[in-house]
Amino acid sequence: MNSLLLAAVGVAMILAGYFLYSKFLAEKIYALDDSIPTPAHQLEDGIDYVPTNKYVLWGHHFTSVAGAAPIVGPAIAVIWGWVPAFLWVTIGTVFFAGMHDMGALWASIRNKGQSIGALSGRYIGARGRNLFLVVIFLLLLMVNAAFSVVIANLLVSTPTAVIPTWGALLVAVLVGQAIYRFKWNLPLVSVVGVVALYTLILIGDSNPLALPETMMGLPDRSVWIILLFVYAGIASMLPVWMLLQPRDYINGLQLFIALGILYVSVLIARPEIVAPAFNSSPPEGTPSIIPLLFVTIACGAISGFHGMVSSGTSSKQLDKESDARFVGYFGAVGEGLLALGSIIATTAGFATLTDWEATYNAFGQGGVVAFVQGGGTIIEQGIGLPQSLSATIMATTAILFAATTMDTGVRLQRFVVQEIGEIMGVSLGKIVATVIAVGVALALTFGAGADGSGGMLIWPLFGTTNQLMAALTLSILAIMLMRRRRSPLPALIPLVFVAFMTLYAAVIQLGTFWDTQNWLLLVIDVVIIVAAVWVIVEAVSAMRTARDYPGDDDAELRELSVAQIAIGLDSPAPHEDTDAGHHHQRHRGDQPPTRD
Repeated sequence: MNSLLLAAVGVAMILAGYFLYSKFLAEKIYALDDSIPTPAHQLEDGIDYVPTNKYVLWGHHFTSVAGAAPIVGPAIAVIWGWVPAFLWVTIGTVFFAGMHDMGALWASIRNKGQSIGALSGRYIGARGRNLFLVVIFLLLLMVNAAFSVVIANLLVSTPTAVIPTWGALLVAVLVGQAIYRFKWNLPLVSVVGVVALYTLILIGDSNPLALPETMMGLPDRSVWIILLFVYAGIASMLPVWMLLQPRDYINGLQLFIALGILYVSVLIARPEIVAPAFNSSPPEGTPSIIPLLFVTIACGAISGFHGMVSSGTSSKQLDKESDARFVGYFGAVGEGLLALGSIIATTAGFATLTDWEATYNAFGQGGVVAFVQGGGTIIEQGIGLPQSLSATIMATTAILFAATTMDTGVRLQRFVVQEIGEIMGVSLGKIVATVIAVGVALALTFGAGADGSGGMLIWPLFGTTNQLMAALTLSILAIMLMRRRRSPLPALIPLVFVAFMTLYAAVIQLGTFWDTQNWLLLVIDVVIIVAAVWVIVEAVSAMRTARDYPGDDDAELRELSVAQIAIGLDSPAPHEDTDAGHHHQRHRGDQPPTRD
């Protein structure tokens, strides 16, 4: 099959989901209402609660949730054939991911910007909330530890990406100043930022940088991991407008340009897909496609991490409720397009089936390397960029996205640590909580040795835990919809499917960990299964109660909103943010005002 046809069908399906299904969800299911002020206005503090232009926030949200996972998952899953991967990415994006991501935003903004973990306490119960936090903590631990190793490996294997990777931080800081302090025109800032970033890519391609193989007794990969965690810890404590927002916004534009380059190259070169549509003879040791396909491709179809970002950071920056459709659902669309690009790059970027089979000679092979090599080949054939520059563009794209997920992950982990501290009666400041979050992730990363290989030890459980988190988030959405007398089916159908497939996969993994005597993963898997099943049982009980709920959860909020709007939202009372564990006040005078 020609890759151009696959790209055209996939893009059409995903965009149709945004223009049709997301509109139905926004109007009929979530009933987004701009007359209700968002937490970004009610609790504005210039640090976490910042009303933000929806295009800037989309860039921040999209790049935070995307990371390397929508590249890695599909790039591994094509070993079963490109058709199953294609169907799960397209159908999952339209009916699962978009509904889930926009729903998590809606749920949080209707509850003062509270995280999904905090919402579980209100809608499922205190016991469910505590179990929820266990799953969240483990998932964030996996994200931070594993992504640090993925980025470090790419920096070592592709030294041409070092300059654009770190230079992008300076570009982001300058973009943040231009938007918020100097009030530059957003399109102008966008053009200048993207030009600066691609200039760095050109410079990096001509000037590869590599650390010495050993520094202070540590291999180069370990030094990169430490530097990445130092960066992520600092970035997680800075006001979002200063680094994270502009960095993610520019990275989002860069990704769409990179995807545009890839798709235009497909249009020009029209490479044939050499991988099998259905692989009837996968390499020995490849697990069954059902249920493993649905946890191997998490980000790009549906991902619990998205709900954590939506409710943990993005909901605190949403300017008005209707923006949730663009930020949440279109954020899922962007990730679906990235996953589709990964499928095309890893199935049509090889000259022959023999070449493809040489790369995919065992389960878990391919991944980012296949994406970079295959995508680089297609770009070279299409628009004629040199192979080295093409590979640098693809590698930089993967690194920047993984890094944005990592720094957001550390920020969310800090919130979770503070929330756990509250439950235990201990008040933890921002710095202390950040040190704990970074310290635990570093301990896991280096737990298996100085090379940092421990960060990948936990990877087999990442997809499973991620999908269980999505199922738990969908259960909260279903309960909220029931209490508002709206149809819960858009949440319930994905919930049942994802919960069944993911628990099935988790049970299968138990046997694998037992056979290989991997006791660490075995214990963690058991904890995750018990916690998830318990929360689901509690959620089902809450759903039964929700059917008889006497009123509309939004009624009191809507009455309050009218009163607040009448006084211009000038004097809202301080409200305790259960995510961060401290009181947020109105926007401080020493912070740059937000841009509409």
